[in-house]
Amino acid sequence: MDEMEEELKCPVCGSFFREPIILPCSHNICLACARNILVQTPDAESPQSSRASGSGVSDYDYLDLDKMSLYSEADSGYGSYGGFVSAPTTPCQKSPNGVRVFPPSVPQPPPQQHLLPQPGSLPPIPRNSCITCPQCHRSLILDDRGLRGFPKNRVLEGVVDRYQQSKAAALKCQLCEKSPKEATVMCEQCDVFYCDPCRLRCHPPRGPLAKHRLVPPAQGRISRRASPRKISTCTEHELENLSMYCVQCKMPVCYQCLEEGKHGTHEVKALGAMWKLHKGQLSQALNGLSDRATEAKEFLVQLRNMVQHIQENGVEFEACLVAQCDALIDALNRRKAQLLARVNKEHEHKLKVVRDQISHCTVKLRQTTGLMEYCLEVIKENDPSGFLQISDALIRRVLMTEGQWGKGTLTPRMTSDFDLTLDSGPLLQTIHQLDFVQMKVPAAPILQLEECCTQNNSATLSWKQPPLSTIAVDGYILELDDGNMGPFREVYVGTETICTVDGLHFNSTYKSRVKAFNASGVGQYSKTLIMQTSEIAWFTFDPASAHPDIILSNDNLTVSCNSYDDRVVMGNSAFSRGIHYWEMTIDRYDNHPDPAFGIARADVLKDVMLGKDDKAWAMYVDNNRSWFMHNNSHTNRTDGGIGKGATIGVLLDFSRGILIFLINDEQQGPVAFESLEGVYYPALSLNRNVQVTLHTGLPIPDFYTPGEVDPNGSVC
Repeated sequence: MDEMEEELKCPVCGSFFREPIILPCSHNICLACARNILVQTPDAESPQSSRASGSGVSDYDYLDLDKMSLYSEADSGYGSYGGFVSAPTTPCQKSPNGVRVFPPSVPQPPPQQHLLPQPGSLPPIPRNSCITCPQCHRSLILDDRGLRGFPKNRVLEGVVDRYQQSKAAALKCQLCEKSPKEATVMCEQCDVFYCDPCRLRCHPPRGPLAKHRLVPPAQGRISRRASPRKISTCTEHELENLSMYCVQCKMPVCYQCLEEGKHGTHEVKALGAMWKLHKGQLSQALNGLSDRATEAKEFLVQLRNMVQHIQENGVEFEACLVAQCDALIDALNRRKAQLLARVNKEHEHKLKVVRDQISHCTVKLRQTTGLMEYCLEVIKENDPSGFLQISDALIRRVLMTEGQWGKGTLTPRMTSDFDLTLDSGPLLQTIHQLDFVQMKVPAAPILQLEECCTQNNSATLSWKQPPLSTIAVDGYILELDDGNMGPFREVYVGTETICTVDGLHFNSTYKSRVKAFNASGVGQYSKTLIMQTSEIAWFTFDPASAHPDIILSNDNLTVSCNSYDDRVVMGNSAFSRGIHYWEMTIDRYDNHPDPAFGIARADVLKDVMLGKDDKAWAMYVDNNRSWFMHNNSHTNRTDGGIGKGATIGVLLDFSRGILIFLINDEQQGPVAFESLEGVYYPALSLNRNVQVTLHTGLPIPDFYTPGEVDPNGSVC
């Protein structure tokens, strides 16, 4: 019952309802709180403002008031039918529920009058007062009766009283002599509370006491303390009890309301009967609400499980992310070590080259300096003959040594700069672009059964992704079997979520399924949908494949031609399985032409008579006789021709692979063609002297029973 507590609290004061009254908007409010939120309107008000708020009329005033924006949160104003009224100058307060509460504004009586309220009564309600519902903000004007015009909600008051009693202290046993124990049951017949020992001792479950009903103490207290049902009185006639119910106004009324009031012409019913009826309606409505509440509880369990799964998946995903980042850091550290090794190698190489050059230059400089000192000492000698003996050699040696210090000798062999430059830009850009990508395959699509259907030999399928799926989808693959329990095959690959497949077999059962795919792979299949194509073929002539000289009308069911030469037109449905029958009536037949009727492949010649090539199987007929023709071979001349109003029937039986023709419901000649396999279209050739109307969706003729063909070619 704790969930019910909010229903039992006033929206203004936030406490349990005390003397609740019912506003016309069906919301409840304490009588004292209603007094606190009254606002006085100006004296100059429109005549409509004098309507009673509690009169219970069906067209409530607050509907009109709401349209005129009487209440505004922006400027804190109230209004009436006559216009807008500013908020009272007295400061407003807010209840625990956030509803604005204005202190009562009671007008001062004239100096010559001294109006004192009677003891125990409320102060008088000021005239022209307006009240606004704290929940829906609907406003209305009070009449002379003030708040007494609103009916009291005795049912709510009783529920609040019982709820508060159920929250009271535990009940004690009434039969314990000393230190009463807590009661465990109450006997409804004895009207006594028992503890377990006293119940076993004083109220054994045998004899007459066995039929007594024992209930929990809280339930027993409520039923024990519940006051007798009070008889409600009429708000307009306080001395009259409410005994009838006005169906039009949807409110209880008294007999005086029926005799004197506006309810006299309304439909009324007994109060008790309507009480039971509305209780039944409320119970029925509660059943539906209970189902929704059960679903909500199950949904909450699902959401709580999702919270747990989200937490587990979050921890797992976080660990995976940390591991991936650590792997990247390890790879970067390894690459860092490799690059540092290259830098150290370059560093050592530069030092070695420079040091070798220093060593070489030092040795050479030492040799040069020694030679220079030696030459200076030789120059100091005073012996000409001795000097001349070695002077040429010394001169050559000095010149050779000087030549050894030529170009490049005094130039460093290595620069001090490192020619290595780390190109980290692409890596930094890649790090900045590092993000999550879709690595999961899509979930199985859901077939939308209400949009899937078959028409003739076409099937339309529609699907969607699960509503909670966030996985990217690049496209879908639709698969159908062959209509004969064969393997599935792809019939559509694309991004659309609806597809119509044409050219299926008639009177066949197909299985269909769909799956989604993305860059990560292909997801699971949807549930398999079984679809049945039409048992009987309905089709028309096909203008797209007809010869240009063909003229179609009557929704492509009537065909004629504007050429004297034969021209071919085919149906828009192909047959490859089952038994099919269609008819054509001759609407116009002039100058004894010979139209041809039959079947053809899709690539049949369109500018010659049907049957002239090897793509058509036909019967051509004039006014006296007929012939069968295929690949320009004429066979089985049969007497009996056609005229205006004649009917030509074509029966194609794939179970036996035969083609039969009829004229005016009689078989024309033997079986025309046998061993027919593959895909065929209904076909017709005619010239300008003939007009034909097609009739499809026909049952198989009564004379025809699928069976064997006798040696004479007739149907058995």
